[in-house]
Amino acid sequence: MSVSSVGHQVEAFDPQVSRKRVDAALADSNWPAARAELSKLWRATGDAATAGFVVARFDKMRAHLPLAPARLAILRSMTVEPMVPMLRAGAFASGIGLDVFLGDFNAYVQDILNAAGPMYAFDPTVIVLAVQARDLVPEIWTGFVDLSPQQVDEVCERAISSFKSWVEALRKNTKAHLILHNLERPSVPALGVFDRLNERSQVEAIEKINAGIAALARSKSNVYVLDYDRLLAGRGLDRVQDERKWLTVRMPLRADEMGALAREWLRFLHPISGKTCKALVLDLDNTLWGGVIGEDGMDGIKLDTEYPGAAFRNFQRAILDLFERGIILAVNSKNNHADAMEAITSHPGMLLKPDHFATFRINWQDKASNLREIAKELNIGIDSLAFFDDNPVEREWVSSQLPEVTVIDVPSDPMLYARTLREVPQFERLSLSSEDRVRGRMYAENRLRSELQQQFASMDEFYESLAMEMELQPVTPANLARVAQLTQKTNQFNLTTRRYTEEQVAAMNADPSWQLCAVKVKDRFGDNGIVGVAFTKVSGREAQVDTLLLSCRVIGRTIETAFLSFIAERARAAGATRLTGWYLPTKKNAPCKEFYASHKFEIVETNDAGGRLYALDLAANEIAWPKWIKRLDAGVRA
Repeated sequence: MSVSSVGHQVEAFDPQVSRKRVDAALADSNWPAARAELSKLWRATGDAATAGFVVARFDKMRAHLPLAPARLAILRSMTVEPMVPMLRAGAFASGIGLDVFLGDFNAYVQDILNAAGPMYAFDPTVIVLAVQARDLVPEIWTGFVDLSPQQVDEVCERAISSFKSWVEALRKNTKAHLILHNLERPSVPALGVFDRLNERSQVEAIEKINAGIAALARSKSNVYVLDYDRLLAGRGLDRVQDERKWLTVRMPLRADEMGALAREWLRFLHPISGKTCKALVLDLDNTLWGGVIGEDGMDGIKLDTEYPGAAFRNFQRAILDLFERGIILAVNSKNNHADAMEAITSHPGMLLKPDHFATFRINWQDKASNLREIAKELNIGIDSLAFFDDNPVEREWVSSQLPEVTVIDVPSDPMLYARTLREVPQFERLSLSSEDRVRGRMYAENRLRSELQQQFASMDEFYESLAMEMELQPVTPANLARVAQLTQKTNQFNLTTRRYTEEQVAAMNADPSWQLCAVKVKDRFGDNGIVGVAFTKVSGREAQVDTLLLSCRVIGRTIETAFLSFIAERARAAGATRLTGWYLPTKKNAPCKEFYASHKFEIVETNDAGGRLYALDLAANEIAWPKWIKRLDAGVRA
């Protein structure tokens, strides 16, 4: 048992004791405690022997847990049965209630083409197509030296054409997300070291097919590529594969490597299921740099291009990569504020600068309390935070106080920090808009706005000082992906929380009875990009708001009032005399609960789930556009 300076205790982990705690919690119907202990057990072990126990216990209580549902169909040319329990255990531990349909061995074509078959009856939300090179292109895999250059090209084109036809067939019968395995290259090419010099290279033939698979995925929405070739190469082909297992039971990986493929599948399931983190909260001492700044001073901490400082620089590089992916950064450190900020601002080895961080909590308060404050300041849910701290005592404390936070299991060796961070599935994204790429900077700019607000005696003066501009945009091919993404990800200021795919948004946009609009906001501190969406359906004299949402980073600055003003104006111009809209409550959208009421809407209907239908008489009421926001109409007219 270890004890920190503030008295938090961490017991040595014993899997058998953990199992008994799980069963005791289940016997008492203490679902949260059972879930927390099961997740802890899986993180500590993660092996096939534990997977069965974890899945069996989660299945007993899944009806009592707020799990994100997912239905995965695996179509394959290889044996993956032992990996399924590991995948389900990892999904459950991450808050995903996963059900799996496993297609028959090597029957993937039949599964795809049989629209009345069991795979489509399962109604998957995600489909994995896992086909190996040796099965799809045996001529290239085992008979390559017998092929002419023309024959090699023909086999490659046939393989790419097969993938295209399979995707088209799947798209006709399902809206599921599709994950395509690419093909693995041989560890030893048939022509040996001469392969890359020969005009008909075996390795290049596989790479050509993989390029075709990637191009196919880029041309379709909700189609992704799992880089199976990279996965095997990264772990070492000779180490992960077992030729005896392949020849006897068609098992593609050694028994002790099966978890690697399960984890790779899980990296896709997280963003598809919405189980992602928006912010990374970081400790400082022995995390961003080696040593303790308060004791070692600026010259004593380790942060440079040589060992051991290079490990921390590499970690900061990985953090910057997440920042460029749109992940918000924050600091949560027990330290003297002045010492820590001097290091962040002035140390020559720092890659991260103050402008990269949206907020700082550098104090002697317990870290769970700091995390609550960080979530509140950033206006995001506690479950949107991931916490990286080298101290296991602090990690255990946060896990016990805030089980919703993703507490990253940090290795004891700083050389492994960067890889550990890059493999956190909660940071995976399957699309990146221009707004995503600058989100971290936008939140850092919000910190400057908050500091500016303190200088003004009234909110009106503060709003005027921001020099806000709001651009009203039609939905176009250029912003379609971002519009759909906002419906899928925005939770707090989202009146109905209806999720739409790109195809569904495009269909509404083509229907003249629908009025769709996106909004872009910028001010003196920077451009926030597209941060809001509204879908309104006009039927005779009534216009009903189906979707109205705004990113949490712009609410509270009267942007929401301006948006509603335009929606009402546009509905009135279309002949509507009544504007209606539902507020459908969720666990996260309380910030907009009174939005309609605060703009003179009246409740005209309720439902059993607490939903309220509001209405506004457009002839008798006008919603004024805030005078401090400049309006720009980019192709949208009322």
